[in-house]
Amino acid sequence: MAIKTTNQYGSVCVADNVIATIAGLVAMQCAGVVGMATQGAAEGLAELLKIDSLTKGIKVNTENKDITVDINIIVEYGVSMAAVAENVIATVSYSIRSMTGLEVAAVNVNIKGIRV
Repeated sequence: MAIKTTNQYGSVCVADNVIATIAGLVAMQCAGVVGMATQGAAEGLAELLKIDSLTKGIKVNTENKDITVDINIIVEYGVSMAAVAENVIATVSYSIRSMTGLEVAAVNVNIKGIRV
């Protein structure tokens, strides 16, 4: 689903995959994040994703102009996971808000693995 905003000049429609791409690119730039992850259905293992498939580790829900982003990441060994998660939440929320003009209701960070 996409979010549509309208004003006196016309309307803008932002698709969920655009929001997911913004979130993925921004999250990868955060210190301590090694990569995005997806949960393997068969084996239940976290799989490190390449740069071209960043959006597979992200789920975007848009309901009534409320955006909720779920991000699955893999962090670097030795970093504070809480600090990395807080940084990802703040950075993703700010970037989506500044690039699209839309408000973010929640950013949920799921740490799926640690990379040595």
